[in-house]
Amino acid sequence: MVNSNADALGILFPNSYDSQVSELVSERLMASIPFASRYRLVDFLISSMVNCGIDNISLVVRNNYHSLMDHLGSGREWDLTRKSGGLNLFPPFANKNVKMYNGRVEAMANILSFLREQKEKYVIMADTNLAVNFDFNALIHAHAASGADVTVAYQEIELPESFRMSHETNADMYYTLSIEDGRVNRLKINVKDEGKQNLSMNIYIMDRELLVDQINTAFIRGQIYFERDILAPQLDKLNVQAFRYDGYVARISSMKSYFDENMKMLDDANVDALFAEGSPIYTKVRDDNPSRYINGSVAKNVMVADGCVIEGSVENSVLFRGVKVGRGAKVKNCVLMQDTVVEPGASLEYVVTDKNVKVTAYKEVKGAETFPVFVAKRQIV
Repeated sequence: MVNSNADALGILFPNSYDSQVSELVSERLMASIPFASRYRLVDFLISSMVNCGIDNISLVVRNNYHSLMDHLGSGREWDLTRKSGGLNLFPPFANKNVKMYNGRVEAMANILSFLREQKEKYVIMADTNLAVNFDFNALIHAHAASGADVTVAYQEIELPESFRMSHETNADMYYTLSIEDGRVNRLKINVKDEGKQNLSMNIYIMDRELLVDQINTAFIRGQIYFERDILAPQLDKLNVQAFRYDGYVARISSMKSYFDENMKMLDDANVDALFAEGSPIYTKVRDDNPSRYINGSVAKNVMVADGCVIEGSVENSVLFRGVKVGRGAKVKNCVLMQDTVVEPGASLEYVVTDKNVKVTAYKEVKGAETFPVFVAKRQIV
């Protein structure tokens, strides 16, 4: 699977932006939110790194990480089971130096001894609220060619509605960039500006030794956030270059965006863009039967994972593994997570169900396109 050995290690922050999808992270973290019928969000960045030859990947978790541990296991599906490097997970309180953190400075201060021991020249840092098939080799090459101290990936897009409507000032901040001749000269925090913005993807690359030095200094000063406390005050001192990314990105920033981004997977063009040929996305294998469509069932414009049994009608919906739709049941414009059961005669429209939900016979659950109804894990309706 790994065809080269990029001179970089990856660090992922699985809990970033948890507060924006509080319904989905009551028993999990952002990284393990299911997406596109059979994947978790973390699969996309790990697979992207592996496809680019990055075989030393660490995840610094904060809480609710048991589902992530179960999903990743030893890293076998990503060919990351190895003696040196591979997949590392740093939970809080694993040793006396690793504590609960708030921002990236505190998170990386917890693993400074680990970073000092590594051999790779570069460190790539990323959050896991994006489903993206990212070319990290292009980022590494651009960073090396520019001679930058730090390179940040960004999109030129309009701000997501959940960002513009948010009243939070400190929790899960987002950043937009002012760029001149490829260099970032201003980093703006939580702006509400209209029109297209240079929105940071929170994907950074920098020299490992420089990162260790910056984190050590910032932590001693009691600083918390990498962007706000390290980059923003030093833009005149550090050469921070911008790397524009024009590929497909699904950004999860609210329950509505989660619903919308899954719905976009019903468009073949979006699927082809995210699951690009030659850059596969790997995930945990669940040995299940192929999906079955019983005589009399109707399926129109759906994304259906393995293990599903369809006896009723399903339209414009994303079904995860093991979903069962009973005879006479109607499912339209829905996202049904793993092992959801819709009993005969039930009707669902604009609904998102978490895992192991049961909708009993002849019940009707209906939301709206602007406000999909969410049913929590293991609930019976």
